[in-house]
Amino acid sequence: MLRAGDDGRAGEDGEDGRAGKDSRDGNGGRDGRAGEGGRDSSAGAERTRPYRGRMTTPTSAFAALHHRDEPLLLPNAWDHASAVFLAAWGFAAIGTTSLGVAAAVGLPDGTAATGDHTLQLALNLGSEDFLLSVDAEGGFSEDPAQVGEFARQLAVVGAVGINLEDGLGPAARHAEKIAAVKAAAPGLFVNARTDTYWLGDRRSPTLARDTMSRLDAYQQAGADAVFVPGLTDPDGVTALVKSVDVPLNILYSPTGPTVAQLGDLGVRRVSLGSLLYRRALGAAVDALTDITAGRAPQGAAPSYDDVVTLARRRPQYHRHDPAHGRAPTRVTPPEATSP
Repeated sequence: MLRAGDDGRAGEDGEDGRAGKDSRDGNGGRDGRAGEGGRDSSAGAERTRPYRGRMTTPTSAFAALHHRDEPLLLPNAWDHASAVFLAAWGFAAIGTTSLGVAAAVGLPDGTAATGDHTLQLALNLGSEDFLLSVDAEGGFSEDPAQVGEFARQLAVVGAVGINLEDGLGPAARHAEKIAAVKAAAPGLFVNARTDTYWLGDRRSPTLARDTMSRLDAYQQAGADAVFVPGLTDPDGVTALVKSVDVPLNILYSPTGPTVAQLGDLGVRRVSLGSLLYRRALGAAVDALTDITAGRAPQGAAPSYDDVVTLARRRPQYHRHDPAHGRAPTRVTPPEATSP
């Protein structure tokens, strides 16, 4: 597995509400190293930095976004360009979408196949000016210790939050993963997701009770927020808000309550999951359809220069080869060329 070493580099040895098979609306030092002005290499110790006029740690700033009058709207990115572009529109925090990350490299989502890619994306984004929360599926392992180590690596490269889903596996095991993350990376904001409304039987008469039972276990394990994708019923949302002790995260659905309405219900975080990624794919097909039909494509699009400015030169690293004991080697990317 790709590994982030204690200096924040990627080596080896070590959001998101996914769009399911029915395409439900799914549910995100500048070289990535801890150094002057960066984050301490210890996951539990962060350097302070200015955030909107005050000195604070990135993690505490991210946590504070869950305790405002209005809910945190968290857009989910799938690569460097999408994350930086969204942040440029004024979003202080950006999540990632596991579906977008997996689809971009031709791998299935939700199968623990993209741990290396997720860590590499976190390395690319963790030293940007926005606050980064990473969708880590179920932690890319069933071993709580390995999940904790992955979370520690995320914290090292600059992430301030992690989203962990239970996939309807045993609640006790997921609670162990959450506890392991809090032990390995105490400062990392853990958003604990249950899939009772996403993958479970919505007709079950015990659905609400089962959901609360899982969320209670995750709270007790140390979760900083809880996430219930698939729940859109206002009464159900209100009941959960009154029952949990930590901020409630709901997945936005175009057919459900608006962000403002969710805020009025007491929701403190609204995620977009894979929606923006899927909308981007749809927009590309729509543009192609217009062009094929002899029409000018509709909708806004950034210019070539706009996109170029999103990129920045940053180190890339060879995977560590344990057999030869070689440390990661920094490689300078080639100069960009115009098409």
